[in-house]
Amino acid sequence: MQINHSVNMFKSISEKFKQDILPNRKELFGVDNILETPKISKVVLNCRIKQGSTLPEDVIIDTLSKITGQRPQKAKAKKSISNFKIREGQIVGIKVTLRSKMAFDFLNKLISVTLPRVRDFNGIAKKGFDGHGNYTIGFSEHNVFPEVAGDDVARLHGIEVTIVTTAKNDKDGFTLLSKLGFPFKKN
Repeated sequence: MQINHSVNMFKSISEKFKQDILPNRKELFGVDNILETPKISKVVLNCRIKQGSTLPEDVIIDTLSKITGQRPQKAKAKKSISNFKIREGQIVGIKVTLRSKMAFDFLNKLISVTLPRVRDFNGIAKKGFDGHGNYTIGFSEHNVFPEVAGDDVARLHGIEVTIVTTAKNDKDGFTLLSKLGFPFKKN
């Protein structure tokens, strides 16, 4: 009995949403309708490929595949920008989009495993919101993710994680993410 009780102490993001947010939607967001309640729609991971970098695309594709369990897509430049030495059709980044169960599983892992592995972690900053309720976290090194921690450390690269919500503003996005267990800084 005690083993099951200790396992149930950890609630997943989808359980927290159903048990903690939906019943309190009027107090949290001021909405009566369940469908108006802000929720997480997708999670996007992306890596930028620097011009003239010695890091091959295959390394980044392999890293994102290990972290997400999905095959990444190459993002190509839509137009040429001479100041940045970018030509139309050139690969400028690699991205993965996670939805539904895969997104929730990734966020559970991000909150409980990845963020505590970050050196000198005091919480995530509140300034990562974009004005529409979406939140972006940047990691300067990919080795904070447990799937790739022991891999080739000589080829470090950054990863950007964007959590896309249906919230209309940053206040509702912050309330949603903090109630789901995201460890924001107190200040």
